[in-house]
Amino acid sequence: MKPRDFIELVSLAALWGASFLFMRIGAPEFGPVALIELRTAIAALFLLPLVMWFNKLRQIKDNARLLFVVGFVGTAIPFCLLSYATLYVTAGYASILNATAPIFTALIAWWWVDDRLSFSAMLGLLIGFLGVFILVFDKQGSTDGINLWPVMAGLGATFCYGLGANFTKQKLAHVDPLVIACGSQAGAALGLIPFSLWLWPHQMPSIQAWFSVTVLGIACTGVAFILYFRLIAHVGVNKAISVTYLIPLFGVFWGMIFLEEALSLWMVAGGGTILIGVSLATGMVKFSSIKPR
Repeated sequence: MKPRDFIELVSLAALWGASFLFMRIGAPEFGPVALIELRTAIAALFLLPLVMWFNKLRQIKDNARLLFVVGFVGTAIPFCLLSYATLYVTAGYASILNATAPIFTALIAWWWVDDRLSFSAMLGLLIGFLGVFILVFDKQGSTDGINLWPVMAGLGATFCYGLGANFTKQKLAHVDPLVIACGSQAGAALGLIPFSLWLWPHQMPSIQAWFSVTVLGIACTGVAFILYFRLIAHVGVNKAISVTYLIPLFGVFWGMIFLEEALSLWMVAGGGTILIGVSLATGMVKFSSIKPR
């Protein structure tokens, strides 16, 4: 990997890690659904001029239904679930839960397209879910004890990410990645309109909340997608997906710096266990390759 590609990889992880910080700031005032409606709409409007510049608008029209499905299932629902989770858990905690996405992606690929799981992958799935089990015992910074709902919301989000990724691979492999990014964000925004109108906040959110959702849409979604697709083009999918390992690091870091969130031993243990499981489940590390000296 060239130095430029490495810098882009770290920048992407920093942006996606920061998304949990801005959701934690914006969700209490906007509510999870309205926040994500604005995030996806802003991202779509940011990406649309690029689609038009590269003369790819026709691809959005030709694949509108499929893009709507992947946008609603793979973006709108998981974004809303994670936004809901940040109402109750720290940004760092939510980013660690988000790291389970590759595990669900591998599991759904096995079920959907009979993509065989190696021994390392099966071991990784078990280890990854053990990490989630460890996280459940963290009180998530609350004095009210363990709350399973934000954990279930986080896992539901990563399950939807897995569905969206496999749906994209099966149905939209012929479509330009920039088109998928823009079309899926537009589909998510359109699908959330009736729900966001129903759940729109009665009180005008603060300037800080509006700033958070703007950064979420432009930087953490629009710019992040551009970096992601550049990495796929330059270093390939397998190396680009390694960003998953860095996102919790930045999620925890930003939360500690800007929100004064604490890092518990349960989060360290659970997060580390999840990352080991993800590395095995995605093939980044293979059990058979670990040999005694």
